[in-house]
Amino acid sequence: MTNSTNAGADSASQRASGNRVGSFRYWFDEDRWEWSDEVAAIHGYRPGEVQPTTALLISHKHIDDRQSFTELVRTMRERRTHFSSRHRIVDTAGRVHHVVVMGRTFRGRDGEVAGTGGFYVDLGPAVDDTVRDRVDEQVQHFRARGAVIEQAKGMLMLVYGIEDDRAFDVLRWLSQSRNVPVVDVCRTIVEGALADPCIPESVRREFDLVVLSGAAESEP
Repeated sequence: MTNSTNAGADSASQRASGNRVGSFRYWFDEDRWEWSDEVAAIHGYRPGEVQPTTALLISHKHIDDRQSFTELVRTMRERRTHFSSRHRIVDTAGRVHHVVVMGRTFRGRDGEVAGTGGFYVDLGPAVDDTVRDRVDEQVQHFRARGAVIEQAKGMLMLVYGIEDDRAFDVLRWLSQSRNVPVVDVCRTIVEGALADPCIPESVRREFDLVVLSGAAESEP
């Protein structure tokens, strides 16, 4: 007779090998995760078997990746930013999976950034250097897309004296009116602003005082 525990583990393993992509959502304030059946299977669990938590996710990280993952979650919550990473997961059977996680922030009913959501991609138990390099390149590309959006928002906030969410509303409106992706709108704004910046000397001097006051506050 087949042991039910082993049968369950084998079933989860088969699902993990057959379903390489799954979705997740994470709420910053509540420190609450949701994952799809595919992501559960990547970790070695049956659908609905466990409730994902930050502690559970950390426990499944490869020992060499745990500290960086823990820091990533902390930074993600503090800065309320998206989740993108490449790391290793050790499933319930002890098998190591190389995964890529890509996510974007989403907003709650109040219009404020509430969390991040996206996809896990299971690269399998073994990944050669060529694939790893390709994956690293894609992750860096994803992060760069997020960075240019933050840069453009910061420019709008500074120049027009508006809040973060209003700045994003402007970018989203421009995207919709021009029928182009938000990231392309942001890239055009950033590149245009940096191409030939013309800032009056009086403004520069005022900003010098702002910068220096920040440094003074950090002194013991």
